[in-house]
Amino acid sequence: MASKHFLLILYMLGPLGAASLNLTTPSVELQNLSAVPMGCSQDVQPIFYALCDLNAAWGIILEALAGLGIVCALVLAVIFLALAPSVIRDERKGSLAINFMFLFGVFGLFSLVFAFIIAPNAAVCEVRRFLFGVLFALCFACLVAHSVRLNYLVLHNRGPGGGLIFLLAIGLFLVEAVINAEWLLITNVRHNLSSTVSVGHPCQIDNQDFVTALVYVMFLILASLIVPCPVLCGHYLPWKRHGRYIVVTALLSLSIWVTWIVMYVYGNEKLGHQNTWDDPVLAIALVSNGWVFIVCYFIPEVVEMTRTGYGYETDTLNMIKRFEECPSSIIVENRAFSMENLEMTDQRETIKIQDKPVSPYSNYCGLYPTLPLYPTEVETVNHVPLPRISTEPWRYHL
Repeated sequence: MASKHFLLILYMLGPLGAASLNLTTPSVELQNLSAVPMGCSQDVQPIFYALCDLNAAWGIILEALAGLGIVCALVLAVIFLALAPSVIRDERKGSLAINFMFLFGVFGLFSLVFAFIIAPNAAVCEVRRFLFGVLFALCFACLVAHSVRLNYLVLHNRGPGGGLIFLLAIGLFLVEAVINAEWLLITNVRHNLSSTVSVGHPCQIDNQDFVTALVYVMFLILASLIVPCPVLCGHYLPWKRHGRYIVVTALLSLSIWVTWIVMYVYGNEKLGHQNTWDDPVLAIALVSNGWVFIVCYFIPEVVEMTRTGYGYETDTLNMIKRFEECPSSIIVENRAFSMENLEMTDQRETIKIQDKPVSPYSNYCGLYPTLPLYPTEVETVNHVPLPRISTEPWRYHL
């Protein structure tokens, strides 16, 4: 009876009563709860689900590696600034500015990884398209500028000033910044003027176009690999070590770029994961290249700041060169000084000779004084046959 009365009440209330008692369909909160991936809370916005989704672990792994890279870059920056005063008196001071700018670029690469992990929107895609090439261009421009300076240092142990090399790195970097800015503006304006609004979205871009905009960065990678090669054949071992660091870094970076470009343009499409693997491929490229920059280049550069043997004034070859280039007046003074020393030593030797006792047999020549030899007797002595060693023993018989 109770159940019949309850159904009668629901029938009288109609749909309003059923909705008030939550007996028709599941609530919206339950639907949202079921859509939240495992590992994320309800307060997390859907754009950040890749940062905490345990089902897609690539985001969490890359997030951890990028965060560790950011911390490592900050620690290396503090160490670098602490060691900078110790190299202010030799030629290593010329590379302080470009190395610090290089570390800033590496910090930006690790920070940009998060833009490829979160879900894309208009602002995120614009940041991706602009900063990807610009930050890589900043790092490789510093490597190229440092390589140019090393070509002078490895031959003469002296090179261009730090300000000139810094301006060279800035100039190489600004070329890519201008290219990316123009490419971003032209494509957005052209697409927005078209009839379809969806085409003008910054995320609507082909993978081939994204790679084509990075041609100048590829040129910088090849330059950072070729320019330091003559450094390996120089005279000064300390500067040759810097050249090895740059060559190894550029070679590993080149292999990383070839891998991700092939995977991004052809591999994902062949495997059928073009829409799902594009962002992970670019994020992996950023993380791997960032760690190559830190491990293969910047940490060895910090270690070189603690070493000795870079002084120009104490170098043997430069001391000989400076002695050969000294003025003639100094050489004349040195010669006069040496002649005075020779006269003083000659006087001392004569005094020593005079002080020596004279032996009574100093004039004795080995002959008896009462039997002098005359020229006739000397001739007779010369005709006396003397025994000689025969060079042809077979001509004589016993």
